[in-house]
Amino acid sequence: MNSQLSLVADERLALVPDAEGGIWYQAGLVPHERQRQWFEALLAGTAWRSERRPMYEREVDVPRLMASHALDAPDLPAPLAEALAALRPGLGAPFTHVGLNLYRDGRDSVAPHNDRLPGLAPGQPIAILSLGDEREMLIRAKAPPHRPLRLPLAPGSLLVMSHASQKTHEHGIPKSPRAVGPRISLAFRVRAGAANQPR
Repeated sequence: MNSQLSLVADERLALVPDAEGGIWYQAGLVPHERQRQWFEALLAGTAWRSERRPMYEREVDVPRLMASHALDAPDLPAPLAEALAALRPGLGAPFTHVGLNLYRDGRDSVAPHNDRLPGLAPGQPIAILSLGDEREMLIRAKAPPHRPLRLPLAPGSLLVMSHASQKTHEHGIPKSPRAVGPRISLAFRVRAGAANQPR
């Protein structure tokens, strides 16, 4: 059975507990007008790339566009620097990189997965900031009972997932049957070995 959440803005909601802080969500972290400014600047100013990946013995287009930045890059776009500054007071993690995903419409998606842990610093969270239109995220446990959770990711909202939760849960953005506009996700991570390097 799926669970659908209805959230109040600015509420921090614990979704999955674990020893590293688990998975939690906060709506309204970034005011609407500010997130819209970041969205428009990144949509127009990012060098988006498309990728192809092997699946079922053939290569297919990845159904979204992507980009990435090291957070200590001298040419880091201003919206990303501002977004990082908005995250730091509540998280305090030494984020080193940000991955951007552009979901152009309801046909774009990402299959349920967990982040690849070998490249991430143990004990450090993954923080996903949503810009643009609302999209639904599916979160489900890897072990029974699966009981998938359907979480609406509002514009300006923050989803935080612990390193440990990647071993127990999967997350994804399913295709949407309804008409939706573009959404950009900013996924802030601490790369293994990078957190202790001079910045």
